Amino acid sequence: MEDESLALGRTAFEQRKWSAAYTRLAAADKSSPLEPDDLDRLATAAYLVGEDTASVDARGRAYHGFLERGESVRAARSAFWLIFTIYGKPDFQAQATGWQARARRLLSECSEECAEHGLLLCGSAFQRARAGDFETAYSEFKEAARIGARFKDPDLTALARHGEGRALVMMNRSADGFAMLDEVMVAVTSGEVGPMIAGVVYCSVISACHDLFDLRRAQEWTTALAGWCATQPDLVPFRGSCLIRRSELLQLHGEWQDAIGEVQRACERLASRGNESDAGAAYYQQAELYRLRGEFEKAEEGYRLASRAGRKPDPGLALLRLAQGQTEAAGVAIRRVLQEVQTVRMRAQALSASVEIMLASHDVPAARSAAEELKVIAGKLDAPFLRAASAQALGAVALAAGNVDESIGSLCEALSEWQELDAPYPVAQVRTLIGLAYRKLGDEDGARLEFDAAQEAFERLGAAPDTARMTALLTPATRPLSGGLTGREVEVLRLVAAGKTNRTIATELAISEKTVARHVSNIFTKLDLSSRSGATAYAYEHKLL
Repeated sequence: MEDESLALGRTAFEQRKWSAAYTRLAAADKSSPLEPDDLDRLATAAYLVGEDTASVDARGRAYHGFLERGESVRAARSAFWLIFTIYGKPDFQAQATGWQARARRLLSECSEECAEHGLLLCGSAFQRARAGDFETAYSEFKEAARIGARFKDPDLTALARHGEGRALVMMNRSADGFAMLDEVMVAVTSGEVGPMIAGVVYCSVISACHDLFDLRRAQEWTTALAGWCATQPDLVPFRGSCLIRRSELLQLHGEWQDAIGEVQRACERLASRGNESDAGAAYYQQAELYRLRGEFEKAEEGYRLASRAGRKPDPGLALLRLAQGQTEAAGVAIRRVLQEVQTVRMRAQALSASVEIMLASHDVPAARSAAEELKVIAGKLDAPFLRAASAQALGAVALAAGNVDESIGSLCEALSEWQELDAPYPVAQVRTLIGLAYRKLGDEDGARLEFDAAQEAFERLGAAPDTARMTALLTPATRPLSGGLTGREVEVLRLVAAGKTNRTIATELAISEKTVARHVSNIFTKLDLSSRSGATAYAYEHKLL
């Protein structure tokens, strides 16, 4: 039985069936302590199914087993993987330092260079990068990559070259850095790299794209990561990050319901693992979606959970206060956030939120200051997302200041950028601003067209607060009517009265047939009608035709 469990465990490991490998190898180890090579397999499988404690225990035993056999280099490699498992966990930093010292001592006794020297260099380089010393980190990663190439060690080479790329990005050499990261990702996606390194590189590269708003790369590599995870359904450590990034991209592209599903799964996975950092990001993303949908109590809870897990709840919480009508509280919060945040991504998000909140507070100078700083960041990074956000902010400020022609120019630029990114929610926001600009110019027909298009998008997305705002903007044009019909409902009523079918109306108004049916139902309810003929009579009576 013991030999059978061990053989099945080894086979499952080679097939990347991590749960089966962990279960079988653990059973074999319980019957009779495993040899160091199999303990390394057990430790890897345990890590990949989220059993970190078991992974650390097995890797430590593998280390001692290799030492007893006089294989100090293999022991040093086991020490490195142990450090890799606990790296970044606050409660284990002293242990990580101790294991690193052990590995360094063992390798210092080697008379010749080996691949493990490169792994040790990577560990040192990661610590340098974490301390902000990117120049030294880059040099150490580069030397580790040389060692990896010399010994044809794919894991070491991928880890080191990925570190080089990340260091270059942090040194504001993004083009060179991303070129190197793309090259590393080719090795990862083609299966040349082991699962532990592959998962880390996937998540790290996607994180770099996310931080610098490189949405094209983020989309491509997130899709690749999702496919990689799908081939290993019992994989745990990297799936949570994958789900968060997928949710963010689905949100951008207007697929909000799917985005909520993905981030809910991320919250469940990450909470069960006790991974507070990633869990905080998941709770924050969930709260953002609830805020946009107008589910404010759920959003409030999400921001609270994010804060508890160590993720600052702003600028989302400040925008929630604005949506709740607490403009003063929102202003206080966003001013504090701008004093605290320094990272490019967080600052850009805070500046966009600040423009919206300051304009709601009628503080145009503060909004202009935030918009100008956002423009500088967008100029440095040259990312389409930031160009769109910057143009939208500048257009909103110009409109509030009464510079209507200037605002329309900036808003049309933003509209083009957002449409290119296939981002329906920001498109609808910009069309609302353009409609307000047209209304200031006295072009009510042009304004209504923009408002109607925005309202249709907000309704499709499920953005309840924005939909209500659009109804308010359209109300002046429909106030003489009884029943409280919106502008869109009046249009649908006119077409119903003209004898057109729902399908024809949908085509004419460029909306879905389902949306037309909902408008018709609302019209019947508001006007207490029961048929299309009754709606036609109402339209004639109120001179709508």
